[in-house]
Amino acid sequence: MSDRNPYTQLGVSENATFEEIQSHRNRLMAEYSGDRKRQENIEAAYDAILMERLRMRQEGKIKVPEGIRFAENPPEVADRGTVTLPGMTKGWPEAPPWLMQLLDTPETQELLWPALSFLGLSALALVSTPSLALAFGVALCLYFLNRKQQRFARAFGITLIALIAGLSLGAPIGSWLAPQMAIAISAEAIAAGFTLFVFWLTSSFLR
Repeated sequence: MSDRNPYTQLGVSENATFEEIQSHRNRLMAEYSGDRKRQENIEAAYDAILMERLRMRQEGKIKVPEGIRFAENPPEVADRGTVTLPGMTKGWPEAPPWLMQLLDTPETQELLWPALSFLGLSALALVSTPSLALAFGVALCLYFLNRKQQRFARAFGITLIALIAGLSLGAPIGSWLAPQMAIAISAEAIAAGFTLFVFWLTSSFLR
């Protein structure tokens, strides 16, 4: 974070969209949640980029979408305790603050590795041992969640909830679907595959 170029500090190119800048800023703030100095540098770089974009807008070089805000100006809270999601256009419903704090906005490349990992485990569940695939799935989900904020207890709790929810929904789905399959797939394998899909959703779209 020592580089003075604000774009480099946030890890974005000078042609990045406002959504990309906002996403990288939020991700870095979460990554360095315990380092106040780094967070101040992140905010300073974010503000510097916005100031440059606003100056370019005044000069007629670019069009800045409404809703862009500076770090020292928090989003206005609506009467019902909701705020508008960054980049959200008029006509979309507002999201409650607690939901914004839980949800993550990963980029496409950040979804690929977890997706391939859980897809491979789903194949293992179908051709081998579903319980072994689930054990690896728990470990992967815990790893991907803990990597985001370095809060192991929270990551463990979310993983446990995802496991219970996945098995609770996957078991009846597997029992209903297995007899109707053209090929021999056990209900346990289907339940494991569904649970691994829940793990992927949880580890990819929750902080």
